[in-house]
Amino acid sequence: MASPPPPSLGLLTVNRHKPELISPSGATPHELKLLSDVDDQEGLRFQVPFLLFYPNNPSMKGREDPARVVKEALAEALVYYYPLAGRIQEGPNRKLAVDCTGEGILFVEADADVGLEELCDSMLPSCGFADEVLCDVAGSGGIVGCPLLLVQVTRLKCGGFILGIRLNHAISDSLGVKQFLEAAAELTGGAPAPSRPPVWQREILCARDPPRVTCMHPEFEDVVDTGGAAMTLDPNNMAHRSFFFSPREVASIKKLLPHHLVSKSSTYELLTACLWKCRTIALEIEPEDVVRLSCMISARGKRGLGVPHGYYGNTTVFATVLSKAGHLCNRPLGYAVELVKKAKEMVSEEYVRSSIDVLVIKGRPKYTTVWNYVVADMTKVGFEEVDFGWGKPVYGGIPGAFPLISIYVKYKTRKGEEGIVVPIMLPERAMQRFQQELEKMTDEEIGGDDHYGVDSISVRSKL
Repeated sequence: MASPPPPSLGLLTVNRHKPELISPSGATPHELKLLSDVDDQEGLRFQVPFLLFYPNNPSMKGREDPARVVKEALAEALVYYYPLAGRIQEGPNRKLAVDCTGEGILFVEADADVGLEELCDSMLPSCGFADEVLCDVAGSGGIVGCPLLLVQVTRLKCGGFILGIRLNHAISDSLGVKQFLEAAAELTGGAPAPSRPPVWQREILCARDPPRVTCMHPEFEDVVDTGGAAMTLDPNNMAHRSFFFSPREVASIKKLLPHHLVSKSSTYELLTACLWKCRTIALEIEPEDVVRLSCMISARGKRGLGVPHGYYGNTTVFATVLSKAGHLCNRPLGYAVELVKKAKEMVSEEYVRSSIDVLVIKGRPKYTTVWNYVVADMTKVGFEEVDFGWGKPVYGGIPGAFPLISIYVKYKTRKGEEGIVVPIMLPERAMQRFQQELEKMTDEEIGGDDHYGVDSISVRSKL
């Protein structure tokens, strides 16, 4: 059976209280702390949203108010993560720093007239009511001089709630904000302190003195758009859809690989190669034009870098591979898989250092956007583990895609099937072609009832 249509703004009414500032519940240092050279690059100077959907817990209903619980928990956690309560400043050479003023983060309390069960799969990307459960507070969306976090708790009539978070990406990444929420949840549960103490140490991911570029970094090349990429990918004229990949679809795609790649290819490599190829075919790029794939790879755990446990700054670098569009579209899928593997393998300690140095040498540029497809993997972030007392969220992740970026998120269907949801934005005609190519890859007809074990989410679109 197909799921009911997702709530539109007319079907989901949210009543919001006046926004307020939450300051740390205790005294905190007032100091200026420099961000790393990974943090303050142009490509991370934007706000990134997250949504967590919590079901009703009968033991909590009527006894605890989720808005009050979360608000108090955040205030306690800000004592440990006090830079998040400050404001970013920009200094010479566009260098960013946090003035730890203790002013606080923005908090909005709200109520919605629906229960979680009515939302069904509409909570997944692209979430059509994201702007209702994570409202924009006027004057709060800048990078410099604005609150670093905006949090909205929307109570649902079933007793559950939606936790919406908007993060200034320059201060942290998804792993960092999850660590902060985890600390808040632990303090709510009576812990005397977070089990993972926060670590600043942003100097670990700053440029060497003097900076020196030792690797190739096509992700920051100055490329002239001769193929109309900017016009083709106009963010104001894009279809927004999500695709769910269960182990069944992954197995179908794997059948397209040569024998020597079957056992050596991860799900990430397989999906990324498949999506990049389908997307390139769908955009009808000239065969001789160069297309890019930029994999966002974390520097955590890289030998020699010394990123400590508890570090909550940005740690990802772009690993970019190139191909002529004609080669990518016409050669077997294994060609694309090999390029994805190459991107992952190039991220050594020296590559990370070189990436940071080129950012500083070039003045903190944004990544190249011409015919680029940026992929980030959030399946192991662990938002689904953050429990404020109501249990684990049924979904935790981003509400949608960005024009050039797809972020993989983990999801478990109501039937218990686990898989990966991938949101993507493309022009409408290209989206139709993309879907056709994906059907060929997965040997599945996309759009039928109960497809992929999730009722019709694969073809929900937002123009």
